[in-house]
Amino acid sequence: MASNYGAPRQTGWGNERPSAPPITISVTDITLQNPIPVELFAQIAQEKAQKIFEAGGGKNGKKNKSTQLRKFYDELVMWSDKVHSNIKLEKDQKSESVRKARYEQSAPFIRMMNAKVAYACGREHVDECFEQMFS
Repeated sequence: MASNYGAPRQTGWGNERPSAPPITISVTDITLQNPIPVELFAQIAQEKAQKIFEAGGGKNGKKNKSTQLRKFYDELVMWSDKVHSNIKLEKDQKSESVRKARYEQSAPFIRMMNAKVAYACGREHVDECFEQMFS
């Protein structure tokens, strides 16, 4: 009877298969300052979505599922609405100063989204490519 005692382990910690190099994503073409690129919400968004989809493993991947991406998108839209929503202003108030004040109140929570993405990345719900684009 042959024994494997003392032989190197075939599976387990330290014997993982080498993974494919991570996909990186460039965000230099995403600008939200005037002038906003005409193709931002069409071609540019489509290209970034395809990259994120491929980075998550495609159709059979375990990362970057639509529910996770929707969760972050919905929260981002919620914060945008809170900062930019129209409310009745006093006669002396300017809407830009109100928005700035709202942003300053919301900024810690908006920035906390980066920590939430990092946590989701650590739990392998999203990948580094999504984390890189979101940050």
